[in-house]
Amino acid sequence: MDVSALEWTITIAVTVGVLLFDVVVIARNPHEPTMRECAIALSGYVGAAILFGIWIFVFHGSADGHNFGVEFFAGWRTEYSLSIDNLFVFIILMNALAVPRHLQQEALMVGIILALVFRAIFIAAGYTLIENFSWVFYLFGAFLVYTAFKLVQSYREHEEEHPEENAVVTFARNRLNVGEDYQGLKLWYRLEGIRFVSPMLIVIIALGTTDILFALDSIPAIFGITEEPYLVFTANVFALMGLRQLYFLLGGLLERLVYLSLGLSFILAFIGVKLVLHALHENELPFINGGEHVTAVPEISSLLSLGVIIVTLAVTTVASLAKDKRDSENRSASV
Repeated sequence: MDVSALEWTITIAVTVGVLLFDVVVIARNPHEPTMRECAIALSGYVGAAILFGIWIFVFHGSADGHNFGVEFFAGWRTEYSLSIDNLFVFIILMNALAVPRHLQQEALMVGIILALVFRAIFIAAGYTLIENFSWVFYLFGAFLVYTAFKLVQSYREHEEEHPEENAVVTFARNRLNVGEDYQGLKLWYRLEGIRFVSPMLIVIIALGTTDILFALDSIPAIFGITEEPYLVFTANVFALMGLRQLYFLLGGLLERLVYLSLGLSFILAFIGVKLVLHALHENELPFINGGEHVTAVPEISSLLSLGVIIVTLAVTTVASLAKDKRDSENRSASV
């Protein structure tokens, strides 16, 4: 895919501009956004992603068997789905650290900025690896299949997540004089001559460390859909931009999507298998087929990937809401 330096410059400039605008607006008026605010902003971000995908279709088309428009939409849907699952962790984190509702926008904004920075680093590292070592697709594929297995296992065992108890956060709490008062994004303050660290710093540390863990899943997953760094980057940008509004808009609905993790585990396993098949086609490892490409195995197209992602998410959502409705009816009948 031939992306000019001007396209990269405009894309990065617009991304930074939108983030700066959000930071200024939120800093001036910290508040819990209304449903109307969230719906308008989220519609704008989703609409922008769709228009961008159409632009990719029209101006970059396809080459070497790749349909770049389809790859963008498949990557964006995958990243968006993984981001929705990440919202569960954010909700747990905000509640566990008792972040006031009117300050949660600020905390999420910082989290999104950190996520973009970390993912940009991971994208650059991932692209360098796949450009120089084709066998890395075996590792990415195996990691995604393993992650899918762990998601299913945690669902079956009803494991609870405690992102606020990770090692980095625990270390910071034990080593820093953390106060009890939130003062917006102010990370240090003095009270009666004593210097305290604001609990917001602990929130930011927790968000940053969880963002790194999220990137470990999402970057290999999207490289299983497209190897174009421009599409990988923009898919992540559009997936993350509306995350803050989605957090407030969905609210309790997230807790009703009980099968979401199972749907995501299937998608991750599917992409993992796709990566392994692709690795076999590009094989250079001497102990597999004598170091020759394995052309007998099929390659999964981007269009098929997009279809599998959309159908899986649709089935997952419908099944989750149906189960929630049955459970509500059963609870009402037992009263």
